[in-house]
Amino acid sequence: MKSAIYLGQKSVEVRTVPTPEIGDNDVLIQNIYSSICGTDVAVYMHGANTGHKVTVGGEFGHETISRVVKVGKNITEFKVGDRVYPYPRFAKNDTKRAGTLGGFSEYIQVINAKLNHSLYFVPDIISDKVACLIEPFTVGCRAARRGQPQNGENAVVFGCGTIGIAAAMALKHFGCERVMICDLSDFRLNIAKEFGFEVCNTGKEDFKSKALEYFGEGYSPFGTSVKADIFLDAAGAESILDLFIECGTVGSRFVSVAVNKAKREVDLLHMTYAQQSIIGSGGYFPEDVRDVLSIMSSGEWNIERIITHEFPIEQITKAIETAADTNNAFNVIIDFGL
Repeated sequence: MKSAIYLGQKSVEVRTVPTPEIGDNDVLIQNIYSSICGTDVAVYMHGANTGHKVTVGGEFGHETISRVVKVGKNITEFKVGDRVYPYPRFAKNDTKRAGTLGGFSEYIQVINAKLNHSLYFVPDIISDKVACLIEPFTVGCRAARRGQPQNGENAVVFGCGTIGIAAAMALKHFGCERVMICDLSDFRLNIAKEFGFEVCNTGKEDFKSKALEYFGEGYSPFGTSVKADIFLDAAGAESILDLFIECGTVGSRFVSVAVNKAKREVDLLHMTYAQQSIIGSGGYFPEDVRDVLSIMSSGEWNIERIITHEFPIEQITKAIETAADTNNAFNVIIDFGL
């Protein structure tokens, strides 16, 4: 099979390697489409240990939709031809392999395959292209859930990437009335507008003024605040937490899903009087997969619109570099049929 092998900073090579042999309790799946994650871009651009724990000399990629092509003799829940989503945390029976599932290889061996654990059936109403976004959408859905959204609340999402747009859609799914998305890329924000979201280019517009105009004024013991209940950071810029502290209303929540190792000082007294919360969100759980399948099946969103580029596996380097260009690309996928 063809497999993209990570060789270090700005170095990936597509090699022909043996197709995995499966055991009696395993399933062999063939990838249809795989999406490029921001962490794949990070580890390519900056080297090992800057994204997922991708091993130099190993396969990588973890956002994929696949089809069963072979089953072990003890397998009863799956048959050849089933279209499945491989759950990265469990598909290799090793949670450390979540980021190196083999999404950029033609085939994946799913070890000790179990339905609704390591593999999920995908409803026919969800297209192959949309289905390869299930994994990043579960990350965004988890972040939205961690914000404890209530019916009629308002939310602002910082970062208009796949996870940010997924979080925005999930917030609406969970009952939020108004959702604004902030980013520096007009290209991506224009796509967010097509979904009906209010947008703000924080590189060109004053966030507080735009947010006050859209959400209205909320209550805070420290002056004018924005009537937004949830601030969700899917971008990772240090200024976002400062905006939350400054603009958040009483009882507002800050959810961090972006990869950001910076250490920050927090005014706890301010947060105490304002009854604000800072919440971390990482990864996803089965309930998020179920919610994402529901969101994708609803037909409410033309999710395929965020896919702006497709490449064959032989052009994986060009694909990753394209995904890094946020001013001209949104979601970039590998089409194993090309």
